[in-house]
Amino acid sequence: MTQALAAHADALEAQRHHLWGLCYRMTGNAADADDLVQETFVRAIERPPARTDQPWRPWLVRVAMNLSRDLLRRRRRSPYRGPWLPSPIETPDDEALPAYEIPADSASPTEGRYELLESVSYAFLLALEALTPSQRAVLLLRDVFDYSVEETADALGMSNSNVKVTHHRARRAMTAYDRNRCVPTRDLQDRTRTALERFMVALASEDVSAMEALLADDVRSLSDGGEFPAAHRPVVGRRRVMRLFFGLQRHLGPNVAATVRTVNGLPAVLIDFGRQQRGAPRGVMLFSVDADGRITAVHTVLASRKLNAVQFPFSPR
Repeated sequence: MTQALAAHADALEAQRHHLWGLCYRMTGNAADADDLVQETFVRAIERPPARTDQPWRPWLVRVAMNLSRDLLRRRRRSPYRGPWLPSPIETPDDEALPAYEIPADSASPTEGRYELLESVSYAFLLALEALTPSQRAVLLLRDVFDYSVEETADALGMSNSNVKVTHHRARRAMTAYDRNRCVPTRDLQDRTRTALERFMVALASEDVSAMEALLADDVRSLSDGGEFPAAHRPVVGRRRVMRLFFGLQRHLGPNVAATVRTVNGLPAVLIDFGRQQRGAPRGVMLFSVDADGRITAVHTVLASRKLNAVQFPFSPR
C-alpha cells in the first residue's frame, strides 16, 4: 500500500461510523449498511475525489446517499415474501459509541427535529418506509443530522428549492407518526420491559386472561421470516394474535430460550428456538406499547440476514 493510499484509508476509516449511521437509517438494514459503507470506500479508493486535501466527509456522504437511494429503489421493485421489517440493532446504554450516535467531531453535532435514538426506533424506521428514497434522504439529513438546506442539496445533488419541496412532502408523509412519536424515554423503556415480561409469562403459562388484559383490541403481529416459514400477512386483533402465539408456544415446546436486550432503543426479546428442521433457529421480538402499558404491535424478525447486528447470548446446540 502506497503512503498516499494509506493516508486515504485512515481518512476513510475515520468516517465509517458516521456513514454507517446514515446508511442504516436510509435502508433500515444493518447488513445493507455494512455493504454500502464498504462500496463507498471501494469507490473512494478506485475513483477518489479530485481534491483529496479537502475534508472527505461531504464527498463520502454524497456517494453513500446515492448508493442508498439506488438500493431502496431496487428493493421496492423486488418482490418480498411477507411483511418487510427493519433489521434490529442493539443500543445498550453502556456502549462507548452506540450505532445511533454522531461522533463528537461531526460537522453536525446537534440533533434536529428527531432525536438520534428516536431515529433508529422501530416505529420511526417503519414510518420512513412510506417515504420515497429522496424524501427519506432529505428528511434524515435535515431533521435527524441537522444538515442545512445547502448541505443537503450538495449531498444529494438536488437544488435548494427541490430540497425544500421534498422536505415538505416528507414531513407531510410523517404526519401519522408525528401524532404519536416513539421517543425511547426511560418511562417508555420501563413500560415496554414490563409489558414484554408479562407477555412472556402469560405465554409460557398459557394464561388467557392475563394475555387478554395485556393486548390492545387492535393489536397487530407482523413477522419477517425471510427464508424461514412465517405468517405472510399481518395478524390483527386480540383473539387472532393470542391464537397465533399460543399455537406457536405449543408447537415449539419447552426448548425455547429467551433473554431481554435493549434493541432500537427499547427492550426486546432475543429468542433461540432450539433445533428445528424447517423453522428459524433464532429471532427477535420487538413490542410497541401504548400509554396504558398495553401491547399494540409485535414485530418478529426471523430472517437470518436481518440479525447480524444482534449478539445472541445462547450457546450453540
